[in-house]
Amino acid sequence: MADGNDGQRFDRLPATDAERTVDGRATREAVVDYFADRFGIPPETFDDYTFWEKGAGKIWIYRGEAPTTLEIEAIGMTCLRTRQEHWKPTTDFVQRVGGHATECVIDLDREQARRFAAGEDQTLEWWDGDWGYLIAAHEIAGESEAIGVGLYVHGELRSMVPKGRQRDLEP
Repeated sequence: MADGNDGQRFDRLPATDAERTVDGRATREAVVDYFADRFGIPPETFDDYTFWEKGAGKIWIYRGEAPTTLEIEAIGMTCLRTRQEHWKPTTDFVQRVGGHATECVIDLDREQARRFAAGEDQTLEWWDGDWGYLIAAHEIAGESEAIGVGLYVHGELRSMVPKGRQRDLEP
């Protein structure tokens, strides 16, 4: 594996810090620990998955194995952005894996969920959990379903739903 990030190449995340060859690259251990510590997602959820970095800090998750270095457009789906002050999970990842989360999940009522899906920020003084990135969820057919990623700071929930994915739902 070549050292350094290459925006045209996928490199498998090293298992641990001791195996890291690229400064600043996350490790598999750190990614799995992040999802466990922040969101309560059990580490075994990721047993059948490999993690990859393409460019600087865009982490992809892939079910299965692949050669260690790949020069392809995509593998699996993006799951996390790591080369910023606070790691941020992606909407796709949260919508697919967020059901395993037991921490930092903010359950929204129908109107709050509608506003969140539309990309609107809203004041939610009642949240007494952690600040930072959260999984916004809403009950659908008796089950809590992850809608997307929100950023909660100073009593405000900011919708991180990408513009192209925002939806105006009926009230």
